[in-house]
Amino acid sequence: MDIEQARTFLEIIRCGSLVAAAERLFVSQTAITARVQRLERHLGCTLFQRNRNGVSLTPDGEAFVPYANQLLQTWEAARRDLPLPAGRRQLLQVGAEISLGNPLLLEWVSALHDALPAHAIRSEVGDDEALLRKVEVGLLDAVLVYRPHYGPGLQVEQVLEEKLVRVRRVDRHEPYLYIDWGEAFRRQHDAALPDCARAALSFNLGPLALQFILQRGGSGYFRTRVVQSYLDSGVLERVPQAPEFTYPTFLVYPRKDDDAALQQALAVLRRLLSDATSDWSQRWDALI
Repeated sequence: MDIEQARTFLEIIRCGSLVAAAERLFVSQTAITARVQRLERHLGCTLFQRNRNGVSLTPDGEAFVPYANQLLQTWEAARRDLPLPAGRRQLLQVGAEISLGNPLLLEWVSALHDALPAHAIRSEVGDDEALLRKVEVGLLDAVLVYRPHYGPGLQVEQVLEEKLVRVRRVDRHEPYLYIDWGEAFRRQHDAALPDCARAALSFNLGPLALQFILQRGGSGYFRTRVVQSYLDSGVLERVPQAPEFTYPTFLVYPRKDDDAALQQALAVLRRLLSDATSDWSQRWDALI
């Protein structure tokens, strides 16, 4: 099967018909039909069912969707990453959830750039599900997430045990901001603080909520390392008698004992995490 068959399959789904897919791909409807037929022969099943409104997926077609997406993503990643930059002999690919991108992933990539000068480094931020899928199929070498998946061939290592603590700006305590730290936090938060379960302001990105509080005032739950410098400077303070929640961070990577570069990259990360002097305040102010 060539990659155009997978691309055509997904385009038909997006467009809802072979005719519209042909127009989008700038080929004839005959070519689209031929691609679908070849794909169905390769797979030994029928993917589409024709109807008056166009086409619809069969159960086998529904099952093939994630595989087609994975094939296309893998191909696009190969086109993006190859050939390697001049002077680099290997590609190392690391990722993190968005709220871990700054400063943890940023510091990790910076340290890898110094520690592995012969390697090209590619970093990616995204949601945990997408990142973990890419580790499983080999598109990422290691990722930092809050909610890991346990599967054959994957190593899950807890690297941080942080707390989510409620802080507020010293001179302006309101409003309360709800930050979505995931399903587990949501259940615990709503049970402990039912009056705050329906906040008027909510964010799904911690750094954005923190900037709001620093600029406008208010309170919310944040990771201890992120707000520590603001607590030390007196800009923020802990809310008295507010419940605290645990929030561990996990490192997920394949069990590749023979991959020296990956093992070195993991060692670099562990050293960074052991450095208590690192500034995790996620400042967005310009340096120049």
